[in-house]
Amino acid sequence: MEKTTVILTRKIQIKIDLPTAEEKKEVWQKLYTWQDRCVRAANLIISHLYVQAMIKDFFYLSEGIKYKLVDEKKNVDGILQFSHSNCTYRVASDRYKGDIPTNILNYLNHELKNKFKKNYMQYASGTRSLDNFKPNSGFLFGTEGFKRLHYNEDKKAYCFRLFTIPFKTYLGNDFTDKHKLLQKLMSDEVKLCTSRIKLDKGKIFWLAAFEITKDKHYLKPEVVAEASLSLEHPISVKIGKNKLQIGNKEEFLHRRLAIQAAYARTQLAVTYCRSGKGKERKLKALTKFKDKEANYITNRLHEYSRRLIDFCVKHQAATLVLMDMQENTVIAKEEQFVLRNWNYYELMTLIKYKADKAGIELITT
Repeated sequence: MEKTTVILTRKIQIKIDLPTAEEKKEVWQKLYTWQDRCVRAANLIISHLYVQAMIKDFFYLSEGIKYKLVDEKKNVDGILQFSHSNCTYRVASDRYKGDIPTNILNYLNHELKNKFKKNYMQYASGTRSLDNFKPNSGFLFGTEGFKRLHYNEDKKAYCFRLFTIPFKTYLGNDFTDKHKLLQKLMSDEVKLCTSRIKLDKGKIFWLAAFEITKDKHYLKPEVVAEASLSLEHPISVKIGKNKLQIGNKEEFLHRRLAIQAAYARTQLAVTYCRSGKGKERKLKALTKFKDKEANYITNRLHEYSRRLIDFCVKHQAATLVLMDMQENTVIAKEEQFVLRNWNYYELMTLIKYKADKAGIELITT
């Protein structure tokens, strides 16, 4: 049966909602401790999962060794003291219990087990290495630790508690759907799923995952849209006699190449920049241009993909076929200029996400 819901992830900045600097400092230390323990636990769990999966291939062990991954109480050949699904959680919990809420460890263990299962064949064949989790990975939390979401008129912010820590949102001049999603969450119109907290450059970000109902459009199964991606025209789409070219090379690249040129000029002048806070102070201008390019491209790709899906909905196309994808992949890999400036894979991801949300079947050829 086809799923009627889709998961949307929104990046929302939040702030610690406490009155004094001392209280905020204490919470910051706690959050950094949770993030550190979560990263260590993740590396530990993924290592144990790999050893458990590959233990039967350790041919140099004695022949009498048992390697059946079940509870020894349920099977005489079992080598585990508890269930297979619980053992990695126990490893992390016994080591970090008290330093981090067990809710975080539980959801972390569940996510890593699913991820390992998904990539198992690549691990087994040697085509993929184990993930190495970085210090800024943040930490997951379930809805059990998320409570008391409400809108505070005085603070002009949505407030909530996460494991007894009070937070408030900072949306600024936000023109996206974050306000609407939070309002629907308060009225139980949407569901909050397992989300993530990330600490980045002195700011706290809540990567909120909302489960919403797919948009309902009247689409005709017999109507098929054919689209192709290229650098000349980011998206070209055809539905019967209706055609549309979305964007062009000059529009897409002009602004991006201008930002890259400004970045190169600034890079030459960095040597003469006034220091004061070391590397961060000297590279401040470079970081600004780098972020500007990333934001510009993200905005363009969202615009192109949105116009494509709107065109399909307008003409009631229930199926979207992306043509010549294998050929485009080869071109993107072989030509460095295309690979650097096209953002082919990001555009594909956005089209897939928006098509799923609109209830349109996506096919690649």
